[in-house]
Amino acid sequence: MSALFSNPSLQPILLEVSTLLKERKENVSIAETAAGGLISASLLSLPGASAFYAGGLTLYTLPSRIAFAGWTEQNVRDYKGPTPQVVAGLAESVREKLGSTYCVCESGTAGPGASGEGRNRRPGYVALAVATASGTVTREVETGLGGKREENMVAFAVEALTLLRDVIKGDAKL
Repeated sequence: MSALFSNPSLQPILLEVSTLLKERKENVSIAETAAGGLISASLLSLPGASAFYAGGLTLYTLPSRIAFAGWTEQNVRDYKGPTPQVVAGLAESVREKLGSTYCVCESGTAGPGASGEGRNRRPGYVALAVATASGTVTREVETGLGGKREENMVAFAVEALTLLRDVIKGDAKL
């Protein structure tokens, strides 16, 4: 893997996740928002990605969620920012559509400023989900990076892949 392409902090978890997926002959799809495609691009930078990468969507806007992730106008009206329920629904929808073993979803507030009121609207907050045929696990993380947008995006990607690893290994209970 080229150190010039992906952030060095992503490389260890990328290698671990890709090895687990290949060994188990399983695959993953990605539904990302605030990470902006970083998770998919990082996975695709690995040789042999076609063996474990089922596809991905960058669902950055609410209209993109209607078009590609099963959202309705009611979902948009009810939207209060990233939450575990939001990412769980997106992950389940995309996993079903792409037929993958797992679907990882993240949605957060990268910064530099807050996107509204509440904990989930402050920079550095991310909600994560991994959907499987057996169920979905969620996690909330606060990076502590404040409004450092790019650093939060990388941290969101690392945390999403870490949750995926934990689900694959059975360390995160469905």
